[in-house]
Amino acid sequence: MQLPWLEPNDPLPDAAMAWGDADPVPGLLAAGGALHVGNLLQAYANGIFPWFSEGQPILWWSPDPRMVLEVDQFRLHRSLRKTLTRFAHDPRCEIRIDHAFESVISRCSQSPRPGQTGTWILPDMVRAYTALHRAGHAHSVEAWIDDELVGGLYCVAIGRAVFGESMFARRTDASKIALAALVCFCRRHGISMIDCQQNTAHLASLGAREMPRASFVSHVADARRITGPVWRFEPVYWDQLLSARTFLKT
Repeated sequence: MQLPWLEPNDPLPDAAMAWGDADPVPGLLAAGGALHVGNLLQAYANGIFPWFSEGQPILWWSPDPRMVLEVDQFRLHRSLRKTLTRFAHDPRCEIRIDHAFESVISRCSQSPRPGQTGTWILPDMVRAYTALHRAGHAHSVEAWIDDELVGGLYCVAIGRAVFGESMFARRTDASKIALAALVCFCRRHGISMIDCQQNTAHLASLGAREMPRASFVSHVADARRITGPVWRFEPVYWDQLLSARTFLKT
C-alpha cells in the first residue's frame, strides 16, 4: 500500500485511510505537507497528529485504537495524592499556565520518550507549536517551586478538545503534578477527555485506555465546536481531585 505524499498546501487524507495492522506501519497516514498553524488545526480537528524523527519527512499519524484519558477515570494513587496535597498547600509551590511555553517545549525536547535515544520534538516542531501557542491553540501547564520551573507539559486545545503532547520533569513527580493539574483544569471546565495518542504502560497506570479511532474522531468533532475555557489555573481547582471521597490505594 503506497503512502500518500503531500505538498505543502495539500489537505490531509481522512483519518480512516491510515495504515492498519496488516500494513508496514500501523497508524501512519501520510508524509510531507507542512507544519503551519492551519495544517495543524486541520490535523488535530480530524484525529491526526505529526510525529517524525530527524532525517525523516513530516509524518502524519492516526492510530486505531487511540489512547485517551477520561478525566473522571484518572487514577489518583495514594503516593501521588500525598504529593499533590503537599504541593497544593505549600506556598512555595504553584501551577502556572502559559507562563513559559517556550521553556516547557524546549525542555520536553531534551527528554526522550522511554526506549528512545533521541527526540521527536525537532526544531521545526518547536517552531510550529510555538506558532500554534501564539495563535491560542497550544498551552503549557507548569509546576513551579521557589519560582523555579521544575516540570510541565504542553498540549493542543481546540474548543474543548484537548490533546496531550509531551511532559518533562526536573524533580521527582513534577510531570505527574502538571498532568494532575491539567486533569483538575479539565474537570473544572467540563472537558471530559485528554488525548494521549499512543498506548504506554505509564499512561495506563494513570487510568488511560484505548478507544476505537472512529469514536475518538466523533468525540473530537463534538468537543471542538464548544467554546473553550480561559486557560488559567486557580488553586481551588485542586479540589477536583483532593476533595474526592474515593481514590485508588496502592
